[in-house]
Amino acid sequence: MIKVTVKRQSKKVYEIVIKGHAGYDEIGKDIVCAAVSSMAITTINGIIALDDSIDYEENSGLLKIRVKKDTEINDKLLDNLVRMFKELSEQYPKNIEIRNED
Repeated sequence: MIKVTVKRQSKKVYEIVIKGHAGYDEIGKDIVCAAVSSMAITTINGIIALDDSIDYEENSGLLKIRVKKDTEINDKLLDNLVRMFKELSEQYPKNIEIRNED
């Protein structure tokens, strides 16, 4: 299962931690893992291209996104990422779980 932890302060996302593998299918054929990876990397690349206000760390089975400067762009794009993860978790509740920490 993929576990996504969304950390907020004053209702704004300051960190997203994505851990694990979905287990929907074998590695390389897992549509849930592919969706999560695509959404996260697209969001990271968009924020970096527009205002470079985040840092990220990527290892096997782990992706951390940290806000280094609060901007309207990263607020909107990270909120959108969380919404997309939530929609995916509703379709695949056995494969992705979202946790919110304030």
